Formats: sequence, C-alpha cells, structure tokens
Amino acid sequence: MKSYRAVVIGTGFIGPVHVEGLKRAGVEVAGIVGSTPEKSRAACERLGLPSVYATLADALSDTTVDSVHLTTPNVLHYEQVKMVLAAGKHCLCEKPLAMNSVQSAELVQLAESTGVVTGVAYNIRFYPLCHEAAARVASGSIGDVISVTGSYAQDWLLYPSDFNWRVMAEDGGALRAVADIGTHWLDLIQFVTGKKVVSVCADLRTVYQQRFRSVGGAETFSGSPSKATETQAIDVTTEDCCSIMLRFASGANGCLWVSQVTAGRKNSLRFELAGTESALEWNSESPNQMWIGHRDRANELLIRDPALLNSSAARISNYPGGHNEGFPDTFKQLFRSFYGYIDCEDNSALAPFPTFADGHREIVLCDAVLKSHQQRRWIDVSEFAGE
Repeated sequence: MKSYRAVVIGTGFIGPVHVEGLKRAGVEVAGIVGSTPEKSRAACERLGLPSVYATLADALSDTTVDSVHLTTPNVLHYEQVKMVLAAGKHCLCEKPLAMNSVQSAELVQLAESTGVVTGVAYNIRFYPLCHEAAARVASGSIGDVISVTGSYAQDWLLYPSDFNWRVMAEDGGALRAVADIGTHWLDLIQFVTGKKVVSVCADLRTVYQQRFRSVGGAETFSGSPSKATETQAIDVTTEDCCSIMLRFASGANGCLWVSQVTAGRKNSLRFELAGTESALEWNSESPNQMWIGHRDRANELLIRDPALLNSSAARISNYPGGHNEGFPDTFKQLFRSFYGYIDCEDNSALAPFPTFADGHREIVLCDAVLKSHQQRRWIDVSEFAGE
C-alpha cells in the first residue's frame, strides 16, 4: 500500500481511537485537532503526534495531507465534511454522517462529484465473526433468514446525574440512543443479512426528562471525572431506550432493543439470526465466539480462528486462534479496508466498507423511526426521499 498522511479532527473518546487504529494500519498521522489550539497541543503531546494544526482549515491547507477523519460532535459533521470534500481530501466520518437525511443526501452527491473516497466509521462490521456470519448467510448455509432479533445496551446514562452533549437534541440530533448506537446494529445487521430494512415500527422512551450537568465540570464518558458539586438541571427530549419492530426486503421480520440505561451492560451489541437450516448468535462483549444453533444435532460454539473461517473473515483476523481480537482491531481493519480501496484507484468498484450512501441510509432509517414513534404506526422507509 502507498504511504498516506491523515489528520484526525476531534480529541474526545473516539479521536484517539482513530489515531491508534491509523498507526496500526500503517497510515501516518500528521496531527490531531481539538476544539481549541490548547486542546490540539495537549492531545498531540499525549499521543506522540506533531503539534502542527490549530484548526481544520490549517489541516486542509496542507497539501501533504491525503485524508481527514472526523470524530467531532454530530452537529459539526455536515459543515466539516463539506470543507474536507471542497479541499479534495479523502474523508472518513464518524456516525452519524449529518443531522438529517436532507444534509446526508447532499453529502452523498458532493462526494460522488469530487471523486474522493468517503466512508462512515461503522466499525462493528469489522469483527471477524461478523464477516463470518455474513459469509454464512450469503452461502445459504443457514437457509433462508426467517427472523432477526437483537439489542444494543449500555449503562453510562443510567443515572439522572449522567450528562453528555449527546443527550441534547441541538448537538446530537432528535434521536440519541437510536442514532448513537442503534444505527451500529442496523448497519451491521443489514451487512450480515445482505438485506435492507424496509419498514419500522418504533416506541421511544425518555426515562429522564431532566438531567443534571456539573457546572464547570467534565461530562460523563469524557474520561475525566468532575470535581464540581454544583449542578444545573437540563431539559432532555432525546430517548434513553426504545424498541423497534423491523421488516426486511426479503420478508424476514425482526425486533431491536436499544438502551443506554441498562445497568451492567457496558457496550453489548447482540444479534441472533434464525434461518430455515440453523441459527447464529453473536455478542460484542464476547466477540471471539459465535453460537451456531441446530435442531437435529448438537449446537456449536465457533471460536475465532482464521484457519477455520471463511476467507473474507480470515482476511480481517490477524492473530491465531486463542489470541483475542477486539474493539481496537475493528478500527485497524476498517482503516486497512478504506486505504486499500484508495490504493486501488478504482472508485467504480464495490467499496468493502461503509460508504456515505450507507451513512445516509442510516439517517433515513432514523427519520423513519422518529416518524413511526410520533405517529404510532408502521412507516415504510420508501416514504423518505432517495429510498
């Protein structure tokens, strides 16, 4: 692979994850940019990066920079992506791609017109056993998919004193739990089944209509505990949890539970596929094993081992069986896929990673979920533009 230089924008939780993943993928990280020059310098020192760029504009003006990774708050993505595309840089954006489907549709068109490579960081696809599940579905080994069930549960917003910018609709969007983690599940399950979700019926719930933000202190999930004792009550309209019934283009039906208020579930994405021949189950908190269910013989537990996996799964499994691979490895494999595609110099080829079009579809699904909840009925995804 050729040599590439990337800049990461955003110094919160996920920005440093991108820095580490890029380094492990063999991509030079030219710098990281925070919301202030001080945050940029501090992050560069902490991560061992050159302290070069004070702003996104500074990074975009550097002709030696090939690509930009956007890991900033959701409300900034739309304008920042447009800046990156206008500068002719390749762009990998954290989800969601934009705040609504009108914005994301525009970004898809802009990306197509510029000719640069663009993607959205739905990294969970890149657990090897998720690729293995997709290969087994595609080969027909589990038969026709009858149903899909699953969940994505966390507990970091369990208490009313838990606060983060993501709970605010003006910063994160009208949907929170669905947009923040539910779209990871939806992207993954459409990748695994090879089928699109065509209709949704959703029930959303805001458990805490007020949360309490520390005055002058750090936010929950920021990585630095607050010493402040004074708090400010903040009204919240975004959902803490929800259930969504699904219909797939194949006729399969499904059900998704999403929660950020489930005690003890730190980051648990789970799915189960029921096929006419067998079933598959996987959980991100034990990502190196997949349960395979049978009716007429003993069930199996497949432990990740590249020697036992389909070729597509083996390609993103770098360590022998018994040597666990996890969350950081998914970013490394996503970035290898992204930059390998750039290296091929053929944008007409099918991209082996989540594209802007995939990111747009996830936002369309969010729009459908919100409308379904508001109108208390099934909503066809085709009701929205571009579907």
